[in-house]
Amino acid sequence: MTDPTAVTGMPRLLAIMARLRDPDHGCPWDVEQDFGTIAPYTIEEAYEVADAIERGDMDDLKDELGDLLFQVVFHSRMAEEGGAFAFDDVVEAVCDKMVRRHPHVFGEASVDSAAAQTVAWEAQKAHERGRRDGQAGALDGVPLSLPALLRAAKLGKRAARVGFDWPDIQGILNKVAEEIDELKAEISAGDQARAEAELGDVLFSLAQLARRLEVDPETALRGTNSKVERRFGKVEDALRRDGRSPADASIDELETLWLDAKKFD
Repeated sequence: MTDPTAVTGMPRLLAIMARLRDPDHGCPWDVEQDFGTIAPYTIEEAYEVADAIERGDMDDLKDELGDLLFQVVFHSRMAEEGGAFAFDDVVEAVCDKMVRRHPHVFGEASVDSAAAQTVAWEAQKAHERGRRDGQAGALDGVPLSLPALLRAAKLGKRAARVGFDWPDIQGILNKVAEEIDELKAEISAGDQARAEAELGDVLFSLAQLARRLEVDPETALRGTNSKVERRFGKVEDALRRDGRSPADASIDELETLWLDAKKFD
């Protein structure tokens, strides 16, 4: 086994991973993991990369990208132990894919704009899915593990490619209003199960609105979450100066403080 202290770069990381997974001399926790147990950490690390980017923290981004790379190495090591593939195979596969999906860079094809490249990219992906899965459906292959809002937008995007879409943004706005009316009706009827289903329809429609506006719904919601945290913090600060907490204030006072916080946001 390679000595992690004797190499640098990717060979060092691969050697560290191999040592961690060594049945006799490795880390018991790392040894007992499998793809299923590691997958949640992989997703978490991707979110932490996105968080560092949103905060503009380059030092943190460096660390988080390392953590995400380690996840790729971890999965690759487990696959190698099972005889499926190794890290080098992962690298070769993504290199081949990037060359294949950029014929305007590595071949003779011509692409006039970023938008045209996006269309060509999606067409190539659809072709690859068809070859891999046979006669794949338009909505096949959208990962179930994606955040629900993002997955909704991707499902809508796939459907739109085959012509199943609203003609304009106003059509989606009308659909959102229609779904909200249906939600109101189920709430008034006291049907919890139906209200949940209708709320899902509202959220799905809003995801399609985000898609047509070319807005990532997850990013938009994360931005609002941060805004709510920031404004509520100001409300708490204002009350704290009087030796109180939000539980000590009336809803009218909280609303007034909230509106004050909005003025400076």
